[in-house]
Amino acid sequence: MRCPGLLQFSINLLVVALASGASSESAKKNDNINANNNHRRQTSCNVDTFASVLPTAAKVERVEYISAGSTFGEPLTDLMYPIPPTNLPELCAVIISVASSPVSAYRFGMFLPAEWNGRFLTVGNGGFGGGINWLDMGAGVRYGFAVVSTDTGHNSTTADIRWALNQPEMKVDWGYRALHGTVVLGKTLVTTYYAKPIGHSYYSGCSTGGRQGLKEVQISPGSFDGVLVGAPAWYTNHLNTWICKLATYNWPADDSRHITWEALPPIGAEIVRQCDGNDGVSDGIISMPEQCNVNWDELRCSNGSNTAASDFSTSANCLSDAQIGTLQHVYDGYTLDSNGEKVMPGYLPGSENQLYTVLNYSDASPYGVGYIQYFVLNDPMFEAAQYNDSLLQLAEALDPGNSTADDYNLTSFRDRGGKMLLYHGAADGLVPTTAGSLYYDRAVQTTSGGNVTAARDFFRRLEIPGMQHCFSTKVDAAWALGGASQAAVLGNDTYSVPGYADAQHDVLLALVNWVENGVPIDQVIATTWHTSTDPSSGVLRQRPICAYPATAKWDGTGNVDDAASWSCSNENNNGSSNGNGNDTTPTAHSAAAMTYMNPFSVIVDVFRTFDFI
Repeated sequence: MRCPGLLQFSINLLVVALASGASSESAKKNDNINANNNHRRQTSCNVDTFASVLPTAAKVERVEYISAGSTFGEPLTDLMYPIPPTNLPELCAVIISVASSPVSAYRFGMFLPAEWNGRFLTVGNGGFGGGINWLDMGAGVRYGFAVVSTDTGHNSTTADIRWALNQPEMKVDWGYRALHGTVVLGKTLVTTYYAKPIGHSYYSGCSTGGRQGLKEVQISPGSFDGVLVGAPAWYTNHLNTWICKLATYNWPADDSRHITWEALPPIGAEIVRQCDGNDGVSDGIISMPEQCNVNWDELRCSNGSNTAASDFSTSANCLSDAQIGTLQHVYDGYTLDSNGEKVMPGYLPGSENQLYTVLNYSDASPYGVGYIQYFVLNDPMFEAAQYNDSLLQLAEALDPGNSTADDYNLTSFRDRGGKMLLYHGAADGLVPTTAGSLYYDRAVQTTSGGNVTAARDFFRRLEIPGMQHCFSTKVDAAWALGGASQAAVLGNDTYSVPGYADAQHDVLLALVNWVENGVPIDQVIATTWHTSTDPSSGVLRQRPICAYPATAKWDGTGNVDDAASWSCSNENNNGSSNGNGNDTTPTAHSAAAMTYMNPFSVIVDVFRTFDFI
């Protein structure tokens, strides 16, 4: 009776030994394969690799192998993005120059990581600035993406628009051509370098970057599988003309209508006091700004009355009727003088802390008057005081650079399986939050016949309470969720949301999960810290940001700073429904389940691990 047991034990030992030996040999083989591939990539990081596949209008400017822990950028020449990313993973850095016309050219940069996840990521730009966005590239490559960014055809800071004077071809590069060309050539160079096809292509950009993403989808629906659009400045010919018109309400400084930049934060604090509790929670954040009905009497100077409507009305920052009129213009949006037609929606209550970007430069905002001077009229002598509504009509007719991204028919993008997530800070004082929702509403109407439920299959929208333009907050709102340029605000060696690099907290990873695993984005948990841009200060608050039309609802008992105390509901906090009957209550998944809901993705990742694909 003992012999069979001993025999079985011996057989087991033999099997274990053989398996161990095979595993050891396999590990050695794989180590050799990985070492050989890393060596191949390092030796392939040279000019010849890329020059051989470039068209005649393009040339290689620079190729450099970057060891892990190093830095790369153009700190001495890149006016828009002079701070280079540090502590990079091992990668190949490339700069390409492309002649886009006989009188214009653009450049783009590439980060090609040694440990590639098989995905391609294009990152956008900001304002009217020109420069390769090395910081966002540095964040993107840490995920494992092969990343590209264009300089949009010029070199300038965000509000310096002088480069556009009498330069129609450069305007076209900024408008769309440089980004499109970068995507097309970038994909060719990535597949050449890795000698394998790209698995999925993504885009991430905010502000002008959001506009760029929308424009690329509109002119080339097949460019991306997933598109992350932040605070898009898509309505170029309306937004920038309106910003110029706003100056006519607030300037000159000695006009009785003028609101100083110093007065804006106190005004914002009073608006928060009035509207904070609309969501049922008094936390210093206006979570439902669309439902904020400003009480103007509580902003108006009491002039010594014993029946003052609020403490603000007796303060040094109280407003005259003329100043209230200016603020009302800001909230009301752009209306034509001739017939009162609204042609651009206004800023939301709660955006006051950032309204200095459109109200309080030393004169008119360069985003407005500069656009008229250098894009529309090619006349540097134009002054904001000369503005009239005929300039809007001219801007519409010319659309300099073909930059306005106002094609609302996303049928081709939808039908090929593309997914888009648009996010916008509710306290944005540069690009109105309402502009993002306007594009969304028009796209839903045009593409899905106004059916939000149907549109949510490919296009969703997040509104982040208390977040300003693209990032940050003045009211301790949870804002960080992996959006474009957010990691750069937290440091030049950062990516995702520090400590929370997963699909539940990071919109880019959530988008990947939606595209590749079919998990729709019902919510993303945003984070802020005790010092809002310093993760080392410790988490102050987290809160779910719900996909429209759902909103975050507090459970009434839990800690309001804990995301678990909130859920996404189609009912407003007053109990009424948002109206489309689509249940967006989030389903809890483990991190592993969120990553591998599609079993095929496990197989794909196994093959990628051993460099078979």
